[in-house]
Amino acid sequence: MDAAEPRAVRTTQTTLATLGAVLFFLAGLALLPRALSFRQGSLVGRDVPEFSLSLVANGTSLGGDGSAVTMGQLRGRAVLLDFWATWCPPCRAEAPIVDKISRRWGDRGVVVVGIDTDTAEQGDPREFAVAHGLTYPIVRDLSGAASRAYEIESIPTLVVVSRTGKVVAVRTGITDDSEIERLLQRALD
Repeated sequence: MDAAEPRAVRTTQTTLATLGAVLFFLAGLALLPRALSFRQGSLVGRDVPEFSLSLVANGTSLGGDGSAVTMGQLRGRAVLLDFWATWCPPCRAEAPIVDKISRRWGDRGVVVVGIDTDTAEQGDPREFAVAHGLTYPIVRDLSGAASRAYEIESIPTLVVVSRTGKVVAVRTGITDDSEIERLLQRALD
């Protein structure tokens, strides 16, 4: 037996063990958004938490004085809240989907509001909205109070609210167009 053979076996075993650990880690990451979705499901069926957040982009359609958005002023309409941040790649991928939903469902009484969770140093949501052609209202949760009230632990997170002010669904991770439409239909029923 050659002296190099045991070393080759050990190297192969080490490589396989490392590969297994990496695959286990990646599988855990893939399941994390689903686990968070279920945990955040505790909001479903409850009255929507109130907030008042500074409007930073596209708020003319909401009425009011244009400086802030409150859940109270949205009562009576179905609402899609999109918790996101400018630095978050999945959020950036979901933003055009949310914008299409806003354009498509606005005439049906649905209001879409983006809730930016960036700190002051992380990014400028208004600049992001202009650069990406986003048309839905965007507010900024600088203090994190709204994120805490809605139990947001991961972004992007969508919260769907019925016209009666009840949370219909919470989805974490990128949600596709058809799933959002299905949830909005439930909010309008």
